[in-house]
Amino acid sequence: MTQPKAPPAFLALLDSYERYLVAEKNLSRYTLRNYRADLLDFARYFEEQEDVGPLEADRQSFRRYLATARDSGVVTASLIRKVSTVRNFFRFLSREGHLETNPLAGINAPKRERRLPTILIKEHLSALIEAGGEETPQGIRNRAILELMYAAGIRLSEVIGLDLRNLEPGERTLLVRGKGNKERMVLFGAPAERSLRRYLKEARPRLAVDDTPALFLNRAGQRLSGRSVQQIVRRHALRAGLDERVYPHLLRHSFATHLLDGGAELRVVQDLLGHASASTTQIYTHVTEEQSRRVYTQAFYNQVRLNARKHDDRDKKEK
Repeated sequence: MTQPKAPPAFLALLDSYERYLVAEKNLSRYTLRNYRADLLDFARYFEEQEDVGPLEADRQSFRRYLATARDSGVVTASLIRKVSTVRNFFRFLSREGHLETNPLAGINAPKRERRLPTILIKEHLSALIEAGGEETPQGIRNRAILELMYAAGIRLSEVIGLDLRNLEPGERTLLVRGKGNKERMVLFGAPAERSLRRYLKEARPRLAVDDTPALFLNRAGQRLSGRSVQQIVRRHALRAGLDERVYPHLLRHSFATHLLDGGAELRVVQDLLGHASASTTQIYTHVTEEQSRRVYTQAFYNQVRLNARKHDDRDKKEK
């Protein structure tokens, strides 16, 4: 693949910025790759469409860059990430003395479109978990994964990163490593504990081929991949007769919403999810409100229809 053109001075500063992010922020290779792609895209635009280089960008030229990206079909979420990436890069350049001032300081990102997360109702979750039913090592493993992802509300990256030492079945606790390499302790209930104990006793020993520390193993005895977990969720959803767009993060959304429905405090849910800000968790309160509104509306119209039928029956008797 041909890399976007960028001046050598820009590439040298980009390399320096990446070293800083690795040393100070401990970012993953995936995140670094996205940052680099955004900054190279930014540099390419200025090299091809502006009269100044990327390091001479100002607010007006940067807005033209965003408008061009939007016109080419870049979605709002990606535009927001691009603004954040470029803005942080220029902040770094200014702080390190590579630029006298930061010309992009204070520039605003597009407003994020607010969409409520989708969730699964409890009946559908039960059907999803029960859909496998295979008495094979893989089937026992799959049930343990699904039970745990819903019971603990953990992310896909967190479940595949689990090691045996992270799990305390007797205490029903789990130490997970989340975004920003931050660790947190999460809890899970009796159904997940039973599934995990069965997996550890009956299935994992039959899958393991060496002393790998990974909790969940594939048929080759290696750490299970994120792609494999996605396929497990999709396969169980199809067997349960659910929409094929069921995906792992849906279990996390459902976990949070069901906790709030059950009366859990927002701060407790925030800690269990590992959210840095309560505003991120707040979105789930809107899901519960929307659900309550739908239930109320449905009940109201059901009562209206019932009353209408009663009136019709009464009119027929009077005739």
